[in-house]
Amino acid sequence: MSNRWKPGAIAALALLLGINLFNYIDRQVLAAVEPEIRATFFAAHDPNAMAKTGLLGDAFLLTYMISAPLLGWLSDRFSRWVIIGSAVLLWSLASGGSGLAATFSLLFYTRICVGIGEGGYGPAAPTIIADLFPLDIRGRVMAIFTLAIPVGSALGYVVGGLVGGHLGWRWAFYLVAPPGILLALICFFMRDPRQRGGAHAKSARVPMRDYFRLLVTLFRTPSFAVNTFAQAAMTFAVAGLGFWVAEYLRFRGQPPGSGKTLFGAVTVVAGLTATFTGGVVADKLRTRFPGSYFLVSGVGMIVACPFFVAALYLPFPTAWMAMFAAIFCLFLNTGPSNTAVANVSMPEVRATAFAINILIIHMFGDVPAFPGIGLIAGHANIRVAFLFVTGVMLISGVIWIAGAKFLNEDTQRVELATAPSNG
Repeated sequence: MSNRWKPGAIAALALLLGINLFNYIDRQVLAAVEPEIRATFFAAHDPNAMAKTGLLGDAFLLTYMISAPLLGWLSDRFSRWVIIGSAVLLWSLASGGSGLAATFSLLFYTRICVGIGEGGYGPAAPTIIADLFPLDIRGRVMAIFTLAIPVGSALGYVVGGLVGGHLGWRWAFYLVAPPGILLALICFFMRDPRQRGGAHAKSARVPMRDYFRLLVTLFRTPSFAVNTFAQAAMTFAVAGLGFWVAEYLRFRGQPPGSGKTLFGAVTVVAGLTATFTGGVVADKLRTRFPGSYFLVSGVGMIVACPFFVAALYLPFPTAWMAMFAAIFCLFLNTGPSNTAVANVSMPEVRATAFAINILIIHMFGDVPAFPGIGLIAGHANIRVAFLFVTGVMLISGVIWIAGAKFLNEDTQRVELATAPSNG
C-alpha cells in the first residue's frame, strides 16, 4: 500500500505531526503556569485576577478562529508549506516572547500572535495530508496526525509544571520556542504536493470566480454542515470537560496535585489509543458502511454518555475507570471527523473548508462552553453542569449518525470531480 501515497508523504506527515505536538504543548503550557502568571502580575487578593488571566485564553482562541478563514484562503491560493512555515515561526517567536513579557498587556499581545500563527497552521496542515494520501487510508493517517492532541496536551501540563516549578513560568515559554522555530524553518524546504504534477496540480491559484463557485458548493454539502455542527457540540463537551475538570476533582474531594496528574495520565492513554483506533476502524468499515467516519464518531459520543454519568457518581478510585472509558469514546471521532472534512471538500477550497470548520466549532464550542458550564455550576454545582455536558455529547452523536447517509454521496462527488487529475 506504500506505493499508493505520493513521494515525500511520510516525511511530510512526520513534520506535521511534530509541529502539531508542539502546537498542543504550547496551548497547555499557559494553563499549567496560570497560577504563577497570576501571582506575578496581580495582587494576591484581587477578585478579578482569574478573570483577567482567563483573557489570555480568549486572546488566543478568538484570534485563532478569526484569522483561520483568511489564512485558509491564502493556503488555497499559495504554497501551503510557506504558509505553515510562516505561521509556526510566528507562534514560536510569540511563545518565547510570552516569557519575556514585562507587563500583562505585553503577555496578552503575545497570545494574540500565537493565535494568528495557529490560524495559519490549522487549515493548511490537514489539507496537505489529504493531498498526499489516498482516500482508503486517509482516516488512519489523519488519526496519526491528531495523536498529537492528547499527547501534546498532557506534555504541556508536564512541561509547564516541571519547568515552571524549578525555573519559573517564563522558562516554560522559552523552552517551547526553539523546537518550533526549527520545525518552521524545515517547512520552507518542503514542496507543495500540488506542484508535483500529480493530483490537484492545477488546484492552486484557481480563478476567483471558480473559487467562489466551489465555496458555494461546499456550503451546500450536507456532510460538511452535519460534521461541523457535530464537531461543535463535541468541542463544547470536550473543551468544557478539560477546562472545568480541576474544579470537579476539587468538588469530589480529590487531592489537587495527584488528581490532575492522574487525569492527565488517563487522558493521554485513553486519547492516544482511541484516536488511532477510531481512524483505523473507520477506514476498515468504509467499504461495508460508506458513512463509517460519521458512524464511528457518533457511536463513540453516544456510548461515552453512560460512562461519563457513571464517573460522576461512582466513588473514587472506581470513578477513574469509568472516566477512562468515557474519554476513550470521546476521542474516537478525532481522526474520522477531520478526515470527513477533507473528503467532502474540493482540493481547491480544502484549506478554506478546514478554516471555516475551525471558526464554527470554536464559536459554538469552547467559547460558550467555558462560561456556560461555569454559570450552571455557579447556580447548582459542577456535577449538574457536567450532566448538561453529557446531554451535549448525546446531541453530537445523534447529529453524526443522522448525517451518515449523506457522507458517501458527498465523498464520491469530490472523488469523481478530481479523477481526471489523477490519471
